[in-house]
Amino acid sequence: MLVNRLTTPEITSSQARGDILGVVLSSVLILTGLIWQQVQPKTPNAVQLIGNKGFEMLPELPQAVKTELAWASHLLLTNTVTQSLLILFQGQVLLRRGILGPRSDVEPGSILNRVLQTEKPIYLVDLNIYPGRVEFGFLPDNTQGIICQPIGNKGVLILGANAPRSYTKQDERWIAGIADKLAVTLNIIDSI
Repeated sequence: MLVNRLTTPEITSSQARGDILGVVLSSVLILTGLIWQQVQPKTPNAVQLIGNKGFEMLPELPQAVKTELAWASHLLLTNTVTQSLLILFQGQVLLRRGILGPRSDVEPGSILNRVLQTEKPIYLVDLNIYPGRVEFGFLPDNTQGIICQPIGNKGVLILGANAPRSYTKQDERWIAGIADKLAVTLNIIDSI
């Protein structure tokens, strides 16, 4: 189009309209490509978490609670990017499932205490940039992202992912809903 424009000594009105149409269509094509890149973001680089796959549950729990915890953990592991999870309730580890970290004991640090006090979730999107990662030695060493979701005011659901910035808003709502359901179940047995 540019060569045609430069080599033509006299421009006709139809050629000018064609040039304008060509410029507009080229712009639309370029903008479509740019918008498509924003709509389809690049997925974060996932790593293989270091640890063994496992399923540990506190043996003294009632059977109904065990079933509920198994169901909830299965849903989170299969429907979100979660690779490792732990449920801490009243200072006791009720469940560990997925890729297990080297330690099974949990000593709540400042992040977990803040979740318990405020009853608001904390999402550490890229664990490599947070100094608080030492608090999560019970998760695999190379865990990339963590959500600490409160279970009422007595517990925390801790989820680890194998890729940074991998939980979506929908995942966060899903996790919050399951944590609310677990809070009801665990508070019922707590009152017995």
